[in-house]
Amino acid sequence: MDHPDQVAGYVARSVLGEAHQPEPLAAGAWSTAYALAVDGRDVVLRVSRHGGDFAKDEAVSTVVGGTLPVPAIIARGASHGWAYAVSERLTGVALDDLDASGFGAVLPDLFDVMDAISRIEIGGHGYGIWDESRTARHRSWPDYLLATEHETPRVPGWRAALAASDVGLEPFERGLATLRRLAPELPDERRMVHDDLLARNLLVTGDRISGVLDWGSACFGDPLYDAAWLLYCQGWYPQWSPVDLEAAIGRRWNPDPAALRAYQLHIGLGSIGYCATRDRWDDVARNAEWLLALA
Repeated sequence: MDHPDQVAGYVARSVLGEAHQPEPLAAGAWSTAYALAVDGRDVVLRVSRHGGDFAKDEAVSTVVGGTLPVPAIIARGASHGWAYAVSERLTGVALDDLDASGFGAVLPDLFDVMDAISRIEIGGHGYGIWDESRTARHRSWPDYLLATEHETPRVPGWRAALAASDVGLEPFERGLATLRRLAPELPDERRMVHDDLLARNLLVTGDRISGVLDWGSACFGDPLYDAAWLLYCQGWYPQWSPVDLEAAIGRRWNPDPAALRAYQLHIGLGSIGYCATRDRWDDVARNAEWLLALA
């Protein structure tokens, strides 16, 4: 089977015993989600080549209890070279779809959720993105940040693609040089970081967060990184421009401006490489512009 739709249909029929074809919900960078009813219960079936991401979802869901709205994993397995996971279906509007009024209204609860994320304890070792054994391979948080200059198995070939493009490597190299200058002074914290709070991974009901999804990018490091992620990515959401997110972050956490800048640089460096591998050259150019401004 070479398409997630085929795998989802097979899992629904042969594993879950459901005759109905799963209904596509969303497709992300690493997985595809489907709506399904199993024994009269609404669930989400996800299919991916990266089963470790689903294992991370399960690891988090088993320890948070009622402290965070993280969907429970009902079943998880592999078939035909693909991984699948079935989880309870949470409801709400994606944070990405809110207008400025809705975004501003949910910020207090979003910040509470971010604090709760930082308090999640699952054990493990190392810094940076952790795997299904709860191990991250870097010896410190700054060491993880500086490793962004290297390609990874999931995002290969970006350096050559970027070098051959009209944007070139200069914005990346200038951003990396500034990050290197800032890294020695960064806090060497080791707490939970979600690292992907947008891309439809947060659900909202009213002024409350009703779902925190997809822990595949979760890291061990400084929780301020999640605030930097929101701040960097606000530029992709022009409808939120009336909200002074930087001021709200400052009132909540009084962050070190150098750390907030360093984390935005790291996010921009990762984004420019990822977009280059996906031939998203308009996004590459935008990231390059932001990187140069931060550098």
